[in-house]
Amino acid sequence: MQQVKQSKSVWEIGGKKLKSRILIGSALYPSPAIMKEAIVASGAEVVTLSLRRQSAGDDAGERFFEIIASLGVHLLPNTAGCHSAKEAITTAQMAREMFGTNWIKLEVIGDTYTLQPDPFATLEAARELIAQGFEVFPYMSDDLVLASRLVESGVKILMPWGSPIGSGMGLMNPYNLKTLRERFRDIALIVDAGLGKPSHAVEAMEMGYDGVLLNSAVALAHDPVKMAQAFSHGVTAGRLGYEAGMMPKRSLASPSTPTIGTPFWHQDQG
Repeated sequence: MQQVKQSKSVWEIGGKKLKSRILIGSALYPSPAIMKEAIVASGAEVVTLSLRRQSAGDDAGERFFEIIASLGVHLLPNTAGCHSAKEAITTAQMAREMFGTNWIKLEVIGDTYTLQPDPFATLEAARELIAQGFEVFPYMSDDLVLASRLVESGVKILMPWGSPIGSGMGLMNPYNLKTLRERFRDIALIVDAGLGKPSHAVEAMEMGYDGVLLNSAVALAHDPVKMAQAFSHGVTAGRLGYEAGMMPKRSLASPSTPTIGTPFWHQDQG
């Protein structure tokens, strides 16, 4: 499967230069083969994976990690399934040793029904992990005060949710997300969680977000490979629209061809 070419502009996150603005997950796919094909089709250069997905010591785990490694992508291990700062920190340490990267997607779940992150434990874990030399990608709600505290702690990347994980509801609070973008102009912002269709990604990118993180929307689609391509096109369209500068909304209609100075032809009634 030929991957879709995204915007040619290079951007930087966590000290690495990328062309793709899609980060993609590796869970929930019907098979490892489809997972690999979908990742390639998306054009993603960063793949997230969880130590809790399966035991790294069993045969299935080894094959899974071999497939991911064969893609030549940057690995972003996560602390999915953790419910305390201590648990997340320990998982991050294990991930750094196993995968040889200081990148970590920090997830500390505070509510098992909505999978909303625990803001207090997330901030606590982020401070400690930064002190230990990690590049922290914190999964968070769209709370401005939490974002400010994380940035003050040394976080250089923020990953606010669009809506609850796996919900497919899209961007629940566009105002909050726009506020984060306006307030943190020098911070990499990735919409993480809740995107269900390509138009949701377009909306996020048109706001000026640096990228999106996908998993369920692609993995659970009837055709994950085609959906990965669709999101790739959506991300490209949204980013190009943002860079081009979209026209402002108007309360009144404005003709594309003005009447002043326009010649008129009159039928000869004679």
